[in-house]
Amino acid sequence: MIVELSARSKEVFRQIVDAYVATGEPVGSRTIARRLEEQVSPATIRNVMADLEEAGLLYAPHTSAGRLPTEAGLRLYVDGLLEVGNLTEEERHAIESQCAVRGRSIEAVLGDASDALSALSRYAGIVTAPTNDRPFRHIEFVPLSPGRALVIVVGDNGLVENRVIDVPLGMPVSTLIEAGNYLTARLSGRSFAEARARIVEEIEQHRTQLDALTEKVIKAGLATWSGDGDGRGSGFLIVRGHAKLLDDVTNLADLERIRTLFEMLEARQSILRLVELTQSAKGVQIFIGSENQLFGMSGCSMIVAPYRAGTEGGRGASVVGAIGVIGPTRMNYARIIPLVDYTARVVSRLLGAPDTETRR
Repeated sequence: MIVELSARSKEVFRQIVDAYVATGEPVGSRTIARRLEEQVSPATIRNVMADLEEAGLLYAPHTSAGRLPTEAGLRLYVDGLLEVGNLTEEERHAIESQCAVRGRSIEAVLGDASDALSALSRYAGIVTAPTNDRPFRHIEFVPLSPGRALVIVVGDNGLVENRVIDVPLGMPVSTLIEAGNYLTARLSGRSFAEARARIVEEIEQHRTQLDALTEKVIKAGLATWSGDGDGRGSGFLIVRGHAKLLDDVTNLADLERIRTLFEMLEARQSILRLVELTQSAKGVQIFIGSENQLFGMSGCSMIVAPYRAGTEGGRGASVVGAIGVIGPTRMNYARIIPLVDYTARVVSRLLGAPDTETRR
């Protein structure tokens, strides 16, 4: 569609979207006349805007108002007219220092990355990841307090995951050690999915010499790696700063749409779909409004990029999740796209993947 627009139409349309992103208000012909470098009368601009509206790129929210870009118009702008900016050194440093501050726990790295994106974009930062299906190297149970233990799992790439589980009161440390040794022997070199069925079958058919307490610990450890005990194994979602989406709410209808979005996020709907959308992607993906079912009713867009994890020794890398920003459709795409891109690269590097520059 972009090739069908004249140079003047492209520039008028670009200025309309830029003004809309800055203010969130309908844009009139006089505003555009002041923004254009060449001398163009408001009447001429109104004619151009009428043509853009007929092409489905603009719409009038009410009679005698200025114009706003449609979702199709925003897609045209993002794909063909947007000039993506560059990050400042301060922004790069903020992302790197925030993500690295808590060490190598996967949940900590991803949580920090989501926090960093939310703070810098002033919208909601989102991270998705599937249930870990990489081969394990080692698993260990560490007592924390009466009735609580820490499960430490080391993957084949050296990354560490920590989760807290409930255990029977008064359980001796020797039982935790036995449970860790049992799982390590059966999980080592295998993914969780590969090993879980075998372990459950052994326990249920009493083909292994385990006392009742040790068996309880092992089952608790298995449950926490099956989707936090719900058996779904569908992965997890981290959303930080989602209340910032309320900053642009101007009426009750907008508030209801955002509330619906919050409910969907809390229910973890479309998590796997978001991850799947990035599996074959080489760089940043942009979903505007109804292009994604998750945001179709909320008036939001999502800018998301895949992040990768390397194998032991850095011999390769594969996509393991997605990271990005959720914001209003009028978000500053030129600024947020490089933020998401760079954060995904930093996370990938921390998870052992080679640092390669991504492209849209």
